[in-house]
Formats: sequence, structure tokens, C-alpha cells
Amino acid sequence: MKLTLAKATLPSLLAAALLAGPAFADMLNVEKPQLKLGFIKLTDMAPLAIAKEKHFFEDEGLNVTLEAQANWKVLLDRVISGELDGAQMLAGQPLAATLGYGTKAHIITPFSMDLNGNAITVSNSIWKQMLPNIAKGPDGRPLHPISAASLKPVVQKYRDQGKPFNMGMVFPVSSHNYQLRYWLAAAGIDPGFYSPTDSSGTIDAQVLLSVTPPPQMPSTLESGTIYGYCVGEPWNEAAVAKGIGAPVVTSYEIWKNNPEKVFGVTAAFARKYPNTTIALTKALIRAGMWLDADHGRNRAEAVKILAEPQYVGADAHVIANSMTGTFEYEKGDTRKMPDFNVFFRHEATYPFYSDAIWYLTQMRRWGQIAEAHPDGWYVDVAKSVYKPKIYLEAAKSLIQDGAATKDDFPWNSDGFRPATSDFIDHKAYDGRSPNAYIDSFKIGLKDKQKVVGGDIVN
Repeated sequence: MKLTLAKATLPSLLAAALLAGPAFADMLNVEKPQLKLGFIKLTDMAPLAIAKEKHFFEDEGLNVTLEAQANWKVLLDRVISGELDGAQMLAGQPLAATLGYGTKAHIITPFSMDLNGNAITVSNSIWKQMLPNIAKGPDGRPLHPISAASLKPVVQKYRDQGKPFNMGMVFPVSSHNYQLRYWLAAAGIDPGFYSPTDSSGTIDAQVLLSVTPPPQMPSTLESGTIYGYCVGEPWNEAAVAKGIGAPVVTSYEIWKNNPEKVFGVTAAFARKYPNTTIALTKALIRAGMWLDADHGRNRAEAVKILAEPQYVGADAHVIANSMTGTFEYEKGDTRKMPDFNVFFRHEATYPFYSDAIWYLTQMRRWGQIAEAHPDGWYVDVAKSVYKPKIYLEAAKSLIQDGAATKDDFPWNSDGFRPATSDFIDHKAYDGRSPNAYIDSFKIGLKDKQKVVGGDIVN
């Protein structure tokens, strides 16, 4: 797989952004005021709903229509076709599309929508089988985080009986796919590989992962088609409310403050409508700030907004279980988790290159990126998609408007978060050294390996 993008991506927009200075104070002269934006019915679409309902879009001269989409593929296709001007996206979608994995199109993101927000849920039957393998605290409750080591003997039992062990995730390039794979592989359970001729991701798999749209996860679990899934909220807490399953681990416990969704537009849209792109980013930053203001004092109002049928459309108390600083693992086992959803704190909205590179390492680890590449290639791909210069131009304008302060933003960042080992397996990740990170895993492609047919070859 080769990156064929020109080095000078968005030249006119970035040149304008660098030269603009105070010219964007107050309302921008947006080129396209009427916009239609897409989303999937998940809690972390919140910045879009809040920017709409709190009139942040209007403040920027934008008349925005928000439209729920059936699934992630339809959403991406409609952004590419121009039916949608932009959308909430899986962080892997702009990267994969730009590389030509699945659908070929140059998508960029000037805004990261949130951190954390996912969990892995299993059916009641699987949970009962896991429980004897899980350590308990003095109060008799399971100790968290729960390793997939507790699931390993259950998977083996199914395999010994000749039964496939099926689990669900929302899309092949989703954080949910990679987080579920990470959790399984950290305990020695092989989730399988992709190849250029096999997009199922089940080559040599001990657990078979398949795609299910987020709102359908609980019903698919209840039907017995899958035994567990990784999804965003409120579809883990919905399983608890329905009494059909138990979340066993959150994405925060798999990787503390992991990057989640992004806001994506085509590169062509950003070139044609540079002021509009900055205005959108401004409104979304304000929404993130509002959502995280004063230790979450606005979250209760946000829950009411998200519960509306045009947005997430789930029961408010189900959304509140994870959105207001707590998380319910099973009925009666509610624990404090103030960072389950983060929308601005911890520099959540800044589009870090290192966040993009982590997704690329997982695409390579599982064979979606079929060939080995030098470290610089990963950086180049990240820079072609993630656009911190646009973000910072929006931040400048917010400061000039009096809606933010200079201390709210990472002006001196080089685009890389500090190296971290805040993972469930304590692996160290440094976005500057992607190949060393890929090679550090026991399970997964490494070095010059690739998948040919059903075999891994060097």
C-alpha cells in the first residue's frame, strides 16, 4: 500500500491560516452557511448536538442540519459524495479512506471529538462463565480492570466443542475493533488477521469478530448471534438496563484517555470552504468546552438533549449512567468514572499526529496495511489527515471572540503526545517510533511480515 498524496496538502487553506492572525475575530465570512452534517446514534456525537442546541453553529454564521445515518459505511460514502458536508467519524475512517483501504478518498480532520467512551460487554451466560476466573475485592465485587485472561478458558471450551466464539464490533477501522482486538490479544487470544484478499479479519482467529451497527448491538447479543461486543455508549449500559449482559472493561481501562471519534470533511471541502471549516471547528471546540465545564455541571442538560429522538434517542437514565461521572458494570454495581467521556479536558479536541499513528499501527498489526513501511511514512500519513493548524486558527479566533483563553490550547505542541504505557498490558507507546511499537506485541504482524492467503510470511 503506497501513500500517493501530494506533500503540499491544503496549501491555500494553510497559507491563509498562517497569515490570517486577527482577521477571523468575531464571525467569519463563511463561504457555505447552509450545511448538513451526519452522525451515528452514540453518546459521543454530543459535540454536534450541543453546538446545534446551544447555538454555537449559529454564532459562526452557520445554519446546520444534523442527520442520523444508518451505519458508518453509509455515513462515509455520503460525505465523499457531497450529500453530507461533514460528519462525526471513527478515527480510523479518514486514515483508511485516504490510504484507499475500502473506499478511496482524501478525508481530513481538524477536530478530535472525544476521549474514551467505549466498553466491552458480554452476555449474561458468558459473564457467569468468566466470574470464577475473576479476582474479587473485599466487598465481593469483581476487581477492575478485568483482563481477557478470564475469558480465555471460556473461548477454549467453545473451541474444544467445535463452536465458533462470535463477538461484535462496529466497523473494521473502528476504535472498537482495535480495542477489542487489543484486549483479547493482551491475554493471548488471537482475534485474527486481514489480508489483501480477505477482508473478514478472521484469518487464524480464535475469536470471530463481525460488524454490527451500534444501536443493534443489544438485540444481536440477546438473539445469541454474538456472545459479546465492543461499542460506544449508550449501547453497553442498554444491555445492563435490559438485563441481557454485563460490561466487563471500558476503553479507559484498556488505554487511559484513548482518542475516539473525529469530525471529518473531504480535503476538497476544506480547500473550497476554508472559513467554513474554521467556523465549524470553532463551534465544535465551544461545544467540547461546554460539555466539560466546571466538573461536568452541564452533563445533566446534555443527557436530556441526547435523549431526544433526533439525536441518540435512548432513555435518559441509560445515557446518564456513563455520561455523568459513573459507569454501571452490572445491575447494582455502579462505580465512579469521571473520565468515561471526555470532550475537552486532557487536550481531547486537538488532532494529535500521535493519535492518528496509533490507529495506523493497529491497521498494520492486523494486516489492513499489508506492507511494512518506515516510521516516516506513518508520520506523513498522519499529517496528510490530521490538521492541527486549522484547529489552532479556530482557537485563535475563539480567543479573539472572548470565548476561550490562551491557556486552553497546546500552542507549542509538535503534534505528538508524550510516550505512555497507560494500557491494560502496560506496553509503551511512542508515536515517533511506530515500528518498534508494532514489533513489541507477541500477537500481530511485525517486521516485514505479511499475510498471504491464510499464512503469515516473512
